[in-house]
Amino acid sequence: MVDCSVRNWQGEEVGQATLQMRVAKEENAAHIVHRSLVRQMANARQGNACTKTRSEVRGGGRKPWRQKGTGRARAGSNRSPLWRGGGVIFGPKPRDYSQKMNRKERRLALRTAFMSRAEDLIVVEEFVEQLPRPKTKDVVAAIGRWGIEPESKVLIILAQPEEKVYLSVRNLATVKLIYATNLNIYDILAADKIVTTNTALAKIQEVYND
Repeated sequence: MVDCSVRNWQGEEVGQATLQMRVAKEENAAHIVHRSLVRQMANARQGNACTKTRSEVRGGGRKPWRQKGTGRARAGSNRSPLWRGGGVIFGPKPRDYSQKMNRKERRLALRTAFMSRAEDLIVVEEFVEQLPRPKTKDVVAAIGRWGIEPESKVLIILAQPEEKVYLSVRNLATVKLIYATNLNIYDILAADKIVTTNTALAKIQEVYND
């Protein structure tokens, strides 16, 4: 169990929030988190890289020169892998890179990764009402008031889609917005700071603590 201070839009501490999630045992934690991260990155690969073998390259049907008597090395095709413009030896072919992992293991890895970032977690009050209209400058100023460095990679987690917040952060290269039901281990580990609201934190514990 971890206690986190709750900040308001102005950056002042206004309360406490509790984060309590079941995590993997210490001796297994790094392994299961690593497996889950590798799985997510592997599953994101398209696997459509393709090279042509000598049998698939256009041309090469005619023997370049006779077998003997020229003084040159014997050659049967100008599409040999040894030739410029020839086929590729052991090149990539379309394949499926996806990996399987049990749902309970994935949830355990996600909870473990999220709890490991507790020191970098910033809980704030609901701030949608503080944005009368989408304004990137206002969100950047609020992030600074919450004690986050300007160049830090920030992950903002909301309980549900909020168009004003989305429009305010979509042009910020260092800020990523996701929702509590769409947590993934890569975003959790890649961010320098994680900002979440009271409602989103409760939603995370409700959805992923099974």
